[in-house]
Amino acid sequence: MTEASSGPRQRKAASHPAFWAAAIGALLLSGCATATSPATGRTFSTPVSEQQEAQIGRQEHPKILQEFGGAYTEKPELAPYVDSIGQFLASTGERPDVKFTFTVLNSPDVNAFAVPGGYVYVTRGLMALATNEAEFASVVGHEIGHINARHTAERMGQAQQTQIGVLGAVLLGGLLGGQAGADLAGGLASQYGQVRLAGYSQDQEFEADLLGVRYMKRATYDPQASARFLAALRAQTQLEAELAGKDPNLVDDQNMLASHPRTIDRVQRAIAQAGDGAAPNAMLERDIYLSKIDGIMFGDDPDQGVIVGQRFVHPPLRFAFEVPSAYKIINLPDVVAIKGPKGTLGNLSLAEPQPSGSLTAALRNFDPKGNVVLQGIEPLNINGMEAATGYTRVNTKSGAANLRAVYIRHPGGKVYEFVFLALANLGARYDNDFRDIAYSFRQINASEAAQYSKPQRIRVVTVQPGDTIQSLASRMAVADGKEQWFRVLNGLDGGGQLQAGQKVKIVTY
Repeated sequence: MTEASSGPRQRKAASHPAFWAAAIGALLLSGCATATSPATGRTFSTPVSEQQEAQIGRQEHPKILQEFGGAYTEKPELAPYVDSIGQFLASTGERPDVKFTFTVLNSPDVNAFAVPGGYVYVTRGLMALATNEAEFASVVGHEIGHINARHTAERMGQAQQTQIGVLGAVLLGGLLGGQAGADLAGGLASQYGQVRLAGYSQDQEFEADLLGVRYMKRATYDPQASARFLAALRAQTQLEAELAGKDPNLVDDQNMLASHPRTIDRVQRAIAQAGDGAAPNAMLERDIYLSKIDGIMFGDDPDQGVIVGQRFVHPPLRFAFEVPSAYKIINLPDVVAIKGPKGTLGNLSLAEPQPSGSLTAALRNFDPKGNVVLQGIEPLNINGMEAATGYTRVNTKSGAANLRAVYIRHPGGKVYEFVFLALANLGARYDNDFRDIAYSFRQINASEAAQYSKPQRIRVVTVQPGDTIQSLASRMAVADGKEQWFRVLNGLDGGGQLQAGQKVKIVTY
């Protein structure tokens, strides 16, 4: 959640091309034409020409930057380095007419995605995880494959236009709780016609794997780096689940394993199907890659708030709140999302428009269009701050749901808004949890804010004689799992060893 937030933007998940859904709505109503994939030779029906794809990308690029907290610009030399890798890979592809744009997003999540017109996005979290240039190139090549195969245009030809509620609410629900969560969140406000597109099919994902391997080989990268990066991503996912007290075999819905459900076996099949092994001079380029990411921010950007266990702290905005152990906090640029048991959802954002008078009066106009009318509105006092709450029942495609809204006026003058949703058939089972979350909202002082204002960073160090995994891991600034994090970030499996002179990553302040 950024300090400059003025209200809840319509936030979308990276794994869904909903950023440009409004732009293509009219196109989907037009007739489809038969097209041929320049990369695979396969034919499909689509309402979008290659020229229209480019237009969509140009229109939506600035919106995507806004939605994801902007491009990562702390290290000015990183952008041209990433662009050089991307352009090198793209030059080996089948669409020389496409002008590719490669952007590093200021997000701690490990993710990558592409939109029509040659726009490819990777997160700084992904760059922090990769251990060499070839691993990073494997992800970029996969995304270029989606663009060159025109997978998005094919998906648009298969899309159906439906009434699914306010786009931001629905896609936030989809991010947090699958279809039921999407349906539930869709009951938050009035209905609009929007386009919903399914994720890439398994066939399309495998095609992107094949194409990515093809581009890596043509660029003389070691294609096995693709499988190694996937193993690292799986290891990070399992570690994060384990540290959170969850089943490490479950894939986190916030990383690439959800948006790109790839397996090592499938990647190895793509490598084998692409034919021939790695070139004799196949590149990994470990040292140059590590030198480029040395100093990159790791984890949350304090300017957007930080997650510390079950607590969310926003140093610039001077507030904090906590959630029970069964809940998960997801920090997005303009909303702090909360995922709970049984599909329960919540979020914290700035109230929009900002109430200037009584908060109880403001809640009576919670939805100016009148589709959501709160009942039982009453004033509250939360940690010395003026507050108010109200509730109602909304209809969703998953059934009736209970909605509770809470307004809180921070001493800094801004009014914050909690919204909680739970299916009505759950009764009042989670009401106390919602109350505890709202009542945990508090102002923090300058001293407490300062504790969380310094970001963690990846630092590259050289292994000295006598250094061990354990001694270097002890220097890690992470709160838990120091050795496990050291192994994951450096691609060291259970039997991995260090050699003097080797460069490795550690996390410091």
